[in-house]
Amino acid sequence: MTTTTPDLPAAQPRKAALASFMGSLVEYYDFFIFGTASALVFNKIFFPDFSATAGTLASFATFGVAYIARPIGAVVLGHFGDRIGRQRVLVFTLILMGLATFAIGCLPDYHAIGIAAPIALVTLRLLQGLSAAGEQSGASSLTVEHADQGKRAFYASWTLNGTQAGLLVGTLAFIPVAALPEDILLSWGWRVPFWFSAVVMIVAYLIRRSMPETPVFEKVKESEGVSDIPLLVLLRFHWRTLLRVIACATVSVMSTLFSTFALKYATTDFAVSKTSMLIVSVVANLVMLFSQPLWGLASDRIGRKPVFIGGALGCAILAFPYLMIITTGSFWAILFATLLIQSVVYAAANAVWPSFYSEMFPARVRYSGVAIGTQIGFMASGFLPLIAAAILGEGRLGWLPVAIVVAAFSLLAALAAATAIETHKTDTMSLGEKPAPHAGATASPAATPSMA
Repeated sequence: MTTTTPDLPAAQPRKAALASFMGSLVEYYDFFIFGTASALVFNKIFFPDFSATAGTLASFATFGVAYIARPIGAVVLGHFGDRIGRQRVLVFTLILMGLATFAIGCLPDYHAIGIAAPIALVTLRLLQGLSAAGEQSGASSLTVEHADQGKRAFYASWTLNGTQAGLLVGTLAFIPVAALPEDILLSWGWRVPFWFSAVVMIVAYLIRRSMPETPVFEKVKESEGVSDIPLLVLLRFHWRTLLRVIACATVSVMSTLFSTFALKYATTDFAVSKTSMLIVSVVANLVMLFSQPLWGLASDRIGRKPVFIGGALGCAILAFPYLMIITTGSFWAILFATLLIQSVVYAAANAVWPSFYSEMFPARVRYSGVAIGTQIGFMASGFLPLIAAAILGEGRLGWLPVAIVVAAFSLLAALAAATAIETHKTDTMSLGEKPAPHAGATASPAATPSMA
């Protein structure tokens, strides 16, 4: 049980998990509906004068541009998250994402304002990227620092459950929209999911604004003081850990493989209906809402590394049969393959990383470390649809180069995770710190490197 002093707030693991879940739901509902729209309609709305292939590439490029902004947002939001606290920064990210997404739904199309339309789209997508940069890292830090000892991975897994719920709700929002007649879809139909973001943002804001700061952050602030420039401490003493997180985070290519590339590949090249592929996504993400907490519980019992590495290696192997099965055009085969690789195998790595990465860093640089490390690593995910569209070959084996790229990133993540120290039994206040050289000695987080 977590103990506190009268000067520190009480840990609230369940409320922290709920706040992280709802915040991530909103953030990634907003973030993923952009990916769905880029796969289905943006090439016709914002790039109508391009050829079909060039329009698709341009549309996927707008999806990926947010991943350029995310490392910048990670530095800025990570700085303030480690300086003023996790909770206030998370409220800011929520509002920024909601406003940017609603504004996308209000944009005039290319025929109305010409080149200004895609420029405005890219600008708002950059704001989405800035917001998303601080969401999962902050929510992970908040949840881990509120969680009871021995349950950190379970509670932190709800941060990623919020992400899956956001993708699930976003996909559900697009199923009736995608079924609309083409003229309605391209005029106002596609805007409805973006406008709906205002509703879910308000609900999440009401929950998140009342969330107290973590007792871990408050204790560090009182006893040691926050770093004036957390980034400098991170780069000086924890750079090896930062590089490890960057490499581990490249396993996220699987997420956009499922949510964006496979959607376009199946519907364009193999005549699978948009509705069928969206239903596959809904079912897969619904199952992940149950599988991810179970993987979190398993990680609390057997460790972070076995679960994460097993999931990453499984993704590297199964990427090949997954893309091959898409070429069959069979709804049931695609559904089964997606359930296996996404809802079970990828869910293992996805559920564990919020606790795994957060536990690698001490509290004074945790927000910055996780934010910067993940957002640089996530750039591989952001540009996977663009890369895949560019290297996709012809015929039934055209998917092979894409599978090789995805497998290479997943293997890199597994190898990087193998170099980490197991942390599932480490006391929360000792996370990320190098053990003292002898009994009674103490090590300051500002002057001691993390375990590498």
